[in-house]
Amino acid sequence: MEYIKITKENIDKEYICCPMSEKQGTRKKEWLKKRFDDGLVFYRSVEREKCFIEYLPSENAWVPIEADNYIFIDCLWITGKLKGYGYSNDLLNECINDAINNKKQGICILSSEGRKKEFLSDTKYLMHKGFKVADVAGGITLMYLPLTIDAIPPRFKECAKTLEISDKGIVIYYTDQCPFAYYWVQKTEELAQKNNILLKIIHITDKQTAQNISCPMTNYAVFKDGKFVTNIVQTDKKILALTKI
Repeated sequence: MEYIKITKENIDKEYICCPMSEKQGTRKKEWLKKRFDDGLVFYRSVEREKCFIEYLPSENAWVPIEADNYIFIDCLWITGKLKGYGYSNDLLNECINDAINNKKQGICILSSEGRKKEFLSDTKYLMHKGFKVADVAGGITLMYLPLTIDAIPPRFKECAKTLEISDKGIVIYYTDQCPFAYYWVQKTEELAQKNNILLKIIHITDKQTAQNISCPMTNYAVFKDGKFVTNIVQTDKKILALTKI
């Protein structure tokens, strides 16, 4: 199996797997360009499919975690016709080897309690590969793969466990890391205007803000009347249903 490493030098001409449109792709690419200097690594399959891994040193991850000397996987995604051929193992092994070569304590990644949820890694697969649950917040698990005997498990920051904010109505946090989030945030803004829905959009544009929000997810998180609701990207239908709860 062949893979391409996306870098600052080739990103403008390379396919990056997840965007649904050129505009989304541009925002995602601009986000990635700024992360390469933070140590971000992005590999994708040669085939133009959704098959890639994106990771970086944990201290530069845009999530509220305490994970000293770990690598954090932003996304490991294989879908469609490439599933079932070992791509997940190849990409994960590349990350593991990178962590070992850089003398990291381990690797961590977000997953979910119970059934698999959108935009979170498959818990069963991760456990099969040796990952353990390190911490839980809002139904989201922080899983880790220790690479040293004395590895200290990572954990969510206390702010991520509050799951509360002061704003009323619907509040959506998002970053440009996920093109799907940007697409549906735009749709939700249009819907709110047409239906007189109290909505506040918070676009996270820096690492410090991302590392200190009141829930475990930053690329997309929905609150209603101050309470964390979900990290699952909401369609128009779901947003309307949420306003009636």
